[in-house]
Amino acid sequence: MSKMLPSDTQNSIQALLENSIDPTVIGKRVGVHRNIVNRPSIVTESTRRYIKRQVLTGCLKPAKDVQMKLEEIGHPMSYQSAINVLHAVEIYAEIKKKKPLLTEKHKRARLAWAKKHQYWTVHDWRRVIFSEPGYACQDYNGAMNSELYQEILTTSLKDTMEYYDLNWETSVFQHDNDPKHRSKFTTQWMKDSVMVCIDDWPSQSPDTNPIEHVWHHLKLKLSM
Repeated sequence: MSKMLPSDTQNSIQALLENSIDPTVIGKRVGVHRNIVNRPSIVTESTRRYIKRQVLTGCLKPAKDVQMKLEEIGHPMSYQSAINVLHAVEIYAEIKKKKPLLTEKHKRARLAWAKKHQYWTVHDWRRVIFSEPGYACQDYNGAMNSELYQEILTTSLKDTMEYYDLNWETSVFQHDNDPKHRSKFTTQWMKDSVMVCIDDWPSQSPDTNPIEHVWHHLKLKLSM
């Protein structure tokens, strides 16, 4: 028959468990085997299988989502306990590595582009029509392909240019390197429409587009 642990040892174990300390670490601290430390799991095997399916199918991604889902189905627990549930089904969370927004290649391209256009005059820049189609240029499924993009150029862009009395043949259109913008169908449409484009727009350069800054301030105003 196993001996009852002293009350002070039990209290120490309880306090450490409530602070989500790993049972192995607790066992070493108080001098007992981790199996003695482990408390009965509040998560059933079927619940663990359910969580595993949710993660593998992409319904749950960050471990925080797992914690919230467990709480939603009646198992409130700490973030670390949710991690332990994932470990029990052999799923291990990792901290996403942070990558710089600008690589050295991006920086060189941006510098080269700036030098290429450093002597443009105010008149030159006034000919540029900057674009930022992401705000509303989507179909009801939230997607946009090159065909839809061309339709937008044919209608909205031309209407805008006519409204502001801009000359189609002397204006220069700016768009980024999105695949829809650079597809062979869109490129051919540009040629057929005699549309002059900035075709060397550097990647990762939304800050170079003044519309991006305008949208930022507009979104801030709308969120207030």
